[in-house]
Amino acid sequence: MKKSIVPYLVKRFLRFDNEQPFIFLSALLAFLGISIGVTVLLIAMALMNGFDNEFKKKLTIMNYPLTVIPKFYGAVNEDLLLDLETKFPLLSFSPYVQSSIMARSGSKLEGGYLFGVNMNDEAKVNSVLSKAIEQSKIGKFEVLIGKSLKDDYSLYIDDKLMYIFTHVEPGGLSITPKIKRFKVKAIFDSGLSAYDKAYSYTTLESLQSMLHLPSNQYDGIHIFSKNPHVDILKIKKELPVSVSIKGWWEDNVNFFAALELEKASLFIVLMLIILIAAINIISSLLMTVMNRRSEIALLLSLGATTAEVKRVFLYLGIVIGVSGILAGIVLGMGGLWVLSTFDIVNLPKDVYPTTTLPLDLSLQDFILIVTGAFTIVILSSYYPAKKASEVDILTVLRNE
Repeated sequence: MKKSIVPYLVKRFLRFDNEQPFIFLSALLAFLGISIGVTVLLIAMALMNGFDNEFKKKLTIMNYPLTVIPKFYGAVNEDLLLDLETKFPLLSFSPYVQSSIMARSGSKLEGGYLFGVNMNDEAKVNSVLSKAIEQSKIGKFEVLIGKSLKDDYSLYIDDKLMYIFTHVEPGGLSITPKIKRFKVKAIFDSGLSAYDKAYSYTTLESLQSMLHLPSNQYDGIHIFSKNPHVDILKIKKELPVSVSIKGWWEDNVNFFAALELEKASLFIVLMLIILIAAINIISSLLMTVMNRRSEIALLLSLGATTAEVKRVFLYLGIVIGVSGILAGIVLGMGGLWVLSTFDIVNLPKDVYPTTTLPLDLSLQDFILIVTGAFTIVILSSYYPAKKASEVDILTVLRNE
C-alpha cells in the first residue's frame, strides 16, 4: 500500500457527509469545545498570575522585603545599623520604632500602628511612601496617613488627628493612656485599604520621645532588596544572636498557599471543559468507524495493515484536537491582548490592588495547558483508532 493512503483517508473522512451529517457536527462540537477550553484556560491562568503578582508587589512594599527584629532579650541599635550598611552597601536600610495606637477623629476610632521612621531612609525602601514624602516635608509630631483613613475621617492637610497609645503612664492613683495630637502633613495610597487605614508614619524622633526611647535604639530595621530570598541568607550570617531577620513571605505563607490551591483547582476545573470536548472526539470517531466498517474491511482485505488503519483514525482525532488547540491559542492570545490594551473591565480600587485587569501568562502555564490538552486529545483518539483496527473482515464483508 502506498504511504499516501493515510493522509488521503484522513482528508476524506473529515469531509462533510450528507448521509451522516451528525458525525461532522460532533467533530465540529469537539473542535469548538477544545478551542473554548484552551481560550478560557489561557485567560484564567493569566488573570490568576496577574492578581498573584499584584498582591505580592503590594505586600512586598507595605510589609517590606526583609526586616531585622530583636529576639526576646535582644535589641536593634545604631551600631547594628551601621555595621549592616557597611557590609551590604547595595541594600537600603530604614530603622523604625512602632507602637500600637487608636486613631481618633470626632467619635470615630480606628486601630492600627504608628511608625516612627527617618523619612529620607524610608523613601528608599518604600516606593509608595517616597511619593508622599517628596511632596511634603514631615516634621516633629506631624504624620503621614493612608488615603482610606483620610477619606473615612474626612481629613485634610494640616488637620489634627488624635492618637491614643497603648503605652500607659502612671498618674496619681491611676494609669492613663498616652494621647497626642499629630498634624496631618501628607497622604499615601498603597492601593490596599487595610494598610491605608492601619499604617501611619511620623518622624523617628517624635515616636522615640513619646515612648521614652533612646535615640540610638530601634524596634527593627526595614531592608529593601531586589533578591530577598538570597540576601536573607547572607544577612543572617552577619547578625548577632540577639536579633533575627524575616522575609515578607513568612507572614503571608497561608495566603499565598491558598492562592496556589485556588489556581490549581481552577486549572483542573477548566481542564474538564477540554475533557468534555474530547468525549465528542471519541463519539465522532466511533460513529465514523461504525459508518465506515465496510470500507475499513475492504482496505484490510486489499492489503492495508491494522497499524495503518489505526493510524488513520488516530490522525483524524489529532487533526480535530490540534486544530482546536491552535484555534484556542489564537483566541486566547487575542483575548489577552484586548483585555490588556483596552480598559474593558474596571475593578474597585478599595477591594483590589489595581483598577485594571492584571494579566501575566507564564511560559510554564502555557506549556502545561497545551501539553494537558494535547494529552487528552491523544488519549481520546486512541480507543476509536484501536476499535477500527479490530474490525473483523469476514464478518463485515459477509453481512455488508
